[in-house]
Amino acid sequence: MTTAAAVTAAPRTRHARPTRRRRSAWALIRSTFFYLAVVIVVLIALFPFYWILRTSLESNAQVSAGVGGANGIIPGSLSGAAFRDVFTQQQFLRPLVNSIIVALSTTVVTVVVASMAGYALARLHIRGAGAILGFILLAGFFPVLAMIGPLFLMLRYIGALNSIYPLIIVYLVYTLPISTWLLKNFFEQVPHELEDAALTDGATQLQTLLRVVIPVAIPAVFTAAILSFILAWNDFAFAISFLTTTGNFTAPLAITTFGQSGYQTYYNLIDAAVVIISIPIALLVLFAQRRIVAGLTAGSFR
Repeated sequence: MTTAAAVTAAPRTRHARPTRRRRSAWALIRSTFFYLAVVIVVLIALFPFYWILRTSLESNAQVSAGVGGANGIIPGSLSGAAFRDVFTQQQFLRPLVNSIIVALSTTVVTVVVASMAGYALARLHIRGAGAILGFILLAGFFPVLAMIGPLFLMLRYIGALNSIYPLIIVYLVYTLPISTWLLKNFFEQVPHELEDAALTDGATQLQTLLRVVIPVAIPAVFTAAILSFILAWNDFAFAISFLTTTGNFTAPLAITTFGQSGYQTYYNLIDAAVVIISIPIALLVLFAQRRIVAGLTAGSFR
């Protein structure tokens, strides 16, 4: 019996080895195709960014000559003249300062208002708090183009058109709903014992928020601030609707006036300005990505 079993087991072992080899070969082929597809998708996604950077490093003569020959996908020579020209010829510094003022001011106002609103919705047992939060989120998803007309009439009525400062309030349409929702969800996760201890020691509700809750909620506050800054920094629709003088233009709006010269459009100036205004956002995401993820996921567990 033992000899017969060994004889019958030998062919099974010989058949099993080719099967394992075929499985490992198919696994290798599948993994190869998967990583190849990932590389292709990444290259397709990154190519527009490479092309913007490449064009920004071209001279005016290269832009006029077009793409071809020595000036191919990889240009034969690089020039930083476009980055100098956007400041010396296009006066790009003023729009950058305008964007910094508007984006930072919007961020500060958003964090202050959203912190108080989120804390009230999370802790003060307001009747209809869910409906209020739903209305705030609904306002955030309302089409921007549908709000431009009424806001334009209101700003014209009070004489606030063609000024960067009303944009600080207008941009709250972008920033306040998502920030309120984010902070409200995080504040709900803060232990009640911390607030009870502060209230027992004689702190008011506002002092409890500022001295106890906000320090604990720093990741969510930081995330709300970053998202608010990005939304305000990138706005184009409200800026082009409410600003008419080039001295009051924000950076994204000012870029639309660059590079026009007779029958030639110098895209190197446009792309150089695009690279410049992308640097703050890239740095924020690069150095604060962990805080952003922590803030977005902190209120997801109950």
